[in-house]
Amino acid sequence: MHYLWLLTFFFFTFLSATPKVTVGADLLFSEGYQQKLKSKKIGLITNHTAINRNMESTSSLIKRNAKKYQYTFTALFAPEHGITGASHASEQIKDLVDEDLIPIYSLHGKTRRPTEEMLKKVDLLIYDIQDIGSRSYTYITTLFYVMEEAAKHNIEVLVLDRPNPINGVVIDGPMLDDDLRSIVGYINVPYCHGMTIGELAELFNSEYKINCKLSVVKMKGWNRKMSFQETGLVWIPTSPNIPEATTAFYYPMTGLIGELQVVNIGIGYTLPFKILGSPWIDAKVFTQKLNDQKFPGVYFEPFYFKPFYGRFKNEECQGTLIIVTNPLIYKPVSTQYLLIGILKSLYPKEFEKAIAESKDREEMFNKVNGSKEIYRMIKELKSIVWKLRAFQEKERLEFALLRKKYLFSEYE
Repeated sequence: MHYLWLLTFFFFTFLSATPKVTVGADLLFSEGYQQKLKSKKIGLITNHTAINRNMESTSSLIKRNAKKYQYTFTALFAPEHGITGASHASEQIKDLVDEDLIPIYSLHGKTRRPTEEMLKKVDLLIYDIQDIGSRSYTYITTLFYVMEEAAKHNIEVLVLDRPNPINGVVIDGPMLDDDLRSIVGYINVPYCHGMTIGELAELFNSEYKINCKLSVVKMKGWNRKMSFQETGLVWIPTSPNIPEATTAFYYPMTGLIGELQVVNIGIGYTLPFKILGSPWIDAKVFTQKLNDQKFPGVYFEPFYFKPFYGRFKNEECQGTLIIVTNPLIYKPVSTQYLLIGILKSLYPKEFEKAIAESKDREEMFNKVNGSKEIYRMIKELKSIVWKLRAFQEKERLEFALLRKKYLFSEYE
């Protein structure tokens, strides 16, 4: 009976662990795409997050199937954090060679676009990296740089689609001003856009008239209301401070504040992006003020912690633990502006001092936000929460209509 119970346990555990979603990497060698690979010299833009439902990396799949499907694997391209994901944010990555002597070119080092020399032995570029659904995360910018260079050299691009880990519903945050385009924001979409990487590629290719030879291997089983946890897929940390799938919910709720260094946002503690605190905050008062605003889909709990490194290292901090109660209705960037507004109203001296000291960080804050107006409002206006929440509301509604052209019907 004991063994029967164990067998039953493992059987149902296996069933519950079977992914509901089939990602693009699982379908790369299906009949619809085999011909795209034949006789091609393939370059792969990827990192450690690109695995299929059997936990095999896309680079391993492409290596193993080269002879069977009659193509050659000629180059690897690594985004920010490197091919293994071990490097820290903004750290420059060097070119390498992998164990099979395939060159690994860094797209986050001296160059951020594949050069003509790098593309000499490539006539098909495959992109497969897990994104986190926020515009400032550099992986999507890397894809668009690649698409632009591919168009110049008449190289085909094949994107293997993966889920937006927040979901495909939430649209929130400012648009991107053209004069602020950079690696941390390259296309004019809201900070949270509610699109998959494949859908974004289609939008960019058309709206920016890149017109590269683009194809997308669409997922099966994913729908727009799914968070990553509902897919049944295994989450591989996309970078050192995105350790869990749920962290993707919180990155757009505190990451912008982190650029100002006013408070600690869990970087240097065990809950990156999920908490916010400082030595001068009263956790109970701060949290009560936040909950009084009754923002949709979130709840705040008093929290006490001591960062191991980073802002306020080894200092006793008080603040709040942010809890997402409904990811389909929450507004992450608007919630972030709520946090900023309450900080400014409760602790004006500390806030103003931190802003004054953050002058050298203003440029990056603006680039990440996508608008200089946000910084101006935060710095100059007394009451900012609802003004920031309403900022560019008309533009977001216009984007919601535009994006409909690029949403894959298979995901509805």
